[in-house]
Formats: sequence, C-alpha cells, structure tokens
Amino acid sequence: MEALSNALLTDLYQLTMIQAYLESGQTDMASFEFFVRKLPAQRSFLMAAGLEQALEFLKNVRFSEEELRWLARTGKFSAKLIDYLSGFRFTGEVHAMPEGTVFFGNEPILRITAPLPEAQLVETRLVNILHFQTLIASKAARMVLLAPDKLLVDFGLRRAHGADAGLMAARASYIAGFAGTATLMAEKSFGIPTYGTMAHSFIQSFDSETAAFEAFARARPQNLVLLIDTYDTEAAARKVVALAPRLKASGIAIRSVRIDSGDLAALANSVRDILDAGGLKDTGIFVSGGIDDAALIAFAREKAPIDGIGIGTSLVTSSDAPALDCAYKLQEYAGVPRRKRSTGKATWPGRKQVWRRYDRDGRMMVDILSTEDDAHEGQTLIRPVMSGGEWIASRPSLQDVRAHARQELERLPLQLRTSKLAVPYPVQVSRRLEQFAAAADRRMNLPELPG
Repeated sequence: MEALSNALLTDLYQLTMIQAYLESGQTDMASFEFFVRKLPAQRSFLMAAGLEQALEFLKNVRFSEEELRWLARTGKFSAKLIDYLSGFRFTGEVHAMPEGTVFFGNEPILRITAPLPEAQLVETRLVNILHFQTLIASKAARMVLLAPDKLLVDFGLRRAHGADAGLMAARASYIAGFAGTATLMAEKSFGIPTYGTMAHSFIQSFDSETAAFEAFARARPQNLVLLIDTYDTEAAARKVVALAPRLKASGIAIRSVRIDSGDLAALANSVRDILDAGGLKDTGIFVSGGIDDAALIAFAREKAPIDGIGIGTSLVTSSDAPALDCAYKLQEYAGVPRRKRSTGKATWPGRKQVWRRYDRDGRMMVDILSTEDDAHEGQTLIRPVMSGGEWIASRPSLQDVRAHARQELERLPLQLRTSKLAVPYPVQVSRRLEQFAAAADRRMNLPELPG
C-alpha cells in the first residue's frame, strides 16, 4: 500500500521545523516518546497496537524524485532542506511495548531516538499509525471482555473512515481477540480468517425465500449461514427447518442463521426455539446490525442464545471514545532531559521505562513509571526493537501478538475485566522521575508545579 510509506503524509510544520533545525545546527540526538495522557472516561485500560506498521514505515520512508521536485516547486523550502530530504533515511533506535500489551495513562508505548530532524520528521505518520490501531484494539478488547463466550467478527469496512482504516481495524480487532473479519484484503494481507453470509439483495432477487436459501446453499455449501430477517424472521426460520432435510440429503449442513434487524435478543430466543423444535440444535445464531457495547451488555444480561456477533460501525469508529488524548513529545535532546510544562499537558522528562508488578494470582497489581536507568521490582514493558533503522528483535507473528494480547487480558485485575464502567489502575511515578523533572525545571528557571 503506497500510502503507508509516502513521506508526504506529514504536516507542513515538520518540514519547516527541520529547515530551521538544519539552519541553526540543531541536529544532535533526540528522544521522543509516544503516550496517551489520560484514558477516555469509557476505558479502564488501553491496548498497544500498530507497532509493526510503524516500524515498516520507519524502515521504508523515502522522498521520491517526484515528491522532491514538487516540494521545490512550492517555493516554501530551501535548497538545503530539499538536499537533506533527498537522502533521508531513518537511522535511529526504537524502543516499544510489544503489540497487544495493556497500558495506562502517561506510559510511553514507543520511544524514538535519532538525530533531531529525523525524529521530528516521522512524528505525524507514527502518531497516525499508532493512535488508530491502539484506539481500535482497545475498543475491541473491551468488547471481547463484554462477550467472552461469543464469536466476534469485524463487519466495519464499509463504515470505516477510509480503506486503510478499515483494513487496520480488522488487524487491530483481531489482535484484541475478535475471531475474524468480513474484509477480504485482511485475509490476504495478514492471514486473518474471513467470515461472510449474504446480503438482503440476494434474498430479494428470488421470488421465493426458500429458493434463495437453497440456491445459496448449493452454491456455497461449506460453513453455510442463511440470512433470515429479510421479511419475517420467525417465518424464515421455519423455512430453514423445512429445507434442512433436503440439504442434509445432499451432504449440506446449515451452520448458522443470521439476524440483522429487530429486537435481536428476543428474536434469537424465538428462533432458537424454532430451530430446536425442528431438529437443528447444532445450527447457531449469528446477529449483526448496529451492535455496540450496550447491546453486548444486554445480550449477556438477558442470556440471549446468540453464538456469534458481527460488529461494524461502533468498532471501526470506536464510537463511544473516537479519539485518544495521545502525544509524541521531546523528552531528551543532546543528552539533556527536556520537559513540556504547558497547563494540563506537562510531561515527564527523559527516557523512561515501565515496571509492572503482579499479585499472587498473576494479575496486574501496579505499574511504576521511572527513568530507564532506574531499577524497580517487576517486569519491564519497553523493549528495544530497532537500531540503525533496522529491526533487531524477532518479528512476532500476528498469532503470537494475538496470544500475548489474550494473556494480557487474562492478567487484568478482576475489576478491570468485569466492570461495565471505567475503573482506575495505579500507575506510580517514582521519586527518581519526580526529582528528574524538578531538575529539568530548575535548568530552565521554571517555577515548581503546585501539588
């Protein structure tokens, strides 16, 4: 996908700053960190995702000859900048949390260390990649916990905010525990299982609903799912029961029926009764159509006999929390800790690490945020993944990432797993980091922050 490595997918001010950096000689090593300042009100935790695409971007980002000619024609940039960009390659280091890792507010999930112009130039696209996949993985993880015994499928491509968003939403939701997606490109690109049934237009094109069911079954006999809510859901369920013996004689089993409208929980109950009475106890019920967190909670509360759920708009737009308060900020330059002090947006300076402690049951108990050279009890979460612009860690398969995410969800405190509302988790800032911040303030002659 060309857009993933297009160097012009950036903000104007990145290039204007780099021009000024070059003119003033500000080209020493810098460290930037990507983090989320605070969690949305609807989230007790977030899940890191998008690292593989971020590293691929860093490895491949280039300015083409045509792009350089276009930049020169705009008249906005100096010849010195154009010459610098012509040989641009990312040569820095990257430290990051593995994809699928649960994290919390102010914990960096990625750190870039590189010459200042390099680290600055890659900001916009990195934030774009990491923010979106983390947003969707976090939403999907919440849904997985709300429906732990259901097969969840991403149905969101047509409502996603662009093709790239739809594809990456399929990847991020799969990491978090969704069983698969309806997006065919996700299977080709990532090996994610695809699921699909039929549209109402298929049923409508036949003069008989039964004829439509049978035609589809004989054309696509494997993993057969029949859509039964085009006209009258319960009547269609009876037609499925009547058709089943004829299909069975041809070796065709009806795996599931799908309901896409109406009171899904109530219809699932009535359809379950019809299928069971007709001898189709092994035929599952799959539902879709505007499903969100509230619907998942209602299904669980009503113990609806639903086996699988297709989720579209609310997943790929993360409708209850459509953006994260994330940032990519300078934490060190030329070996000196740097700190932002803006009201409500102050940062902790220096290169940082997160230590996570677990209780006797193996569940997350507390995180400690400190400088990377500090020492604390617990598991370190941020690891080296790139050096000299090249991968240095083994690249985990998507299945490995998915398994790690599953383990992370299993190790959440019980309240964070089961509560329908956001529950706080303790992230302790070390005394060492507080002293580090105070020293950075003194160096810049800044007054102490209150509290």
